[in-house]
Amino acid sequence: MDAVINVPICELMSRPEPCCPRADEALLGWPAEVLDFPNPGWVRLRTHYRYEGYVRAEEVATGARAARWAALPKRLVLQAAADVLSGPAVECWPVTTLVRGCLVSPVGEPDAGGWQRVRLPDGRSGYTKSDYLGTYYENPPVLPEVELRRRIADGALGYLGVQYRWGGKTPLGLDCSGLTAMAYLLQGILIYRDARIEEGFPIHAIDRARMDVADLLYFPGHVALYLGEGRYVHATALSGRVVINSLDPSARDYRESLAQELLAVGSWF
Repeated sequence: MDAVINVPICELMSRPEPCCPRADEALLGWPAEVLDFPNPGWVRLRTHYRYEGYVRAEEVATGARAARWAALPKRLVLQAAADVLSGPAVECWPVTTLVRGCLVSPVGEPDAGGWQRVRLPDGRSGYTKSDYLGTYYENPPVLPEVELRRRIADGALGYLGVQYRWGGKTPLGLDCSGLTAMAYLLQGILIYRDARIEEGFPIHAIDRARMDVADLLYFPGHVALYLGEGRYVHATALSGRVVINSLDPSARDYRESLAQELLAVGSWF
């Protein structure tokens, strides 16, 4: 059954019950598939990037509403947090607050003040600043490889300093694979959400000598995104946030415990 995420941040839980570990987060406007109804009030969901978890039934829309949403044009929220207001003025009451990665549907063109009317999956509408929104890529943009690699890396760097959150994927908090998955997803590339190379997904192992910007570094239970010149960005529970470290023993930000445990390098390119 087709579905759409109907809340700004939808927590995918590891079991169909509260107070269990979070497995992932899906964001407003993302398409999904309802697999079954394991417990009253819960659904088992498969996201469009093929990750599964359990969500509260009221947090997804199905049927005609999901079909209507699928047919609408989409814009991607790029701002870390973006208020949707009842009118095109800062003093208007808030309809909701979205985070980077959410999807909205534009209605018409921005006004002279830069306010864009947007529609939400539940049928409500409101206004946000047009420069908070960017292109939603359902497929990777056609760009020179160097530029696309740089855009993926910049996407990861946009979360620098964000707190570590198990299963998180937003500027409110994310984990290691949440960071790398979002960096790619913002460019229309759907990779495996966990910290390993998984068959059937587009990341493939390469020789360490070939690693380049935006390739992924896999450690035991951990993944980071390579920035070039021996440096990488990652969400780490040790630091409690998204930070940059180095593989170079002479660098001030060298992290020996990871550098000595590099298992594999993966690339989409």
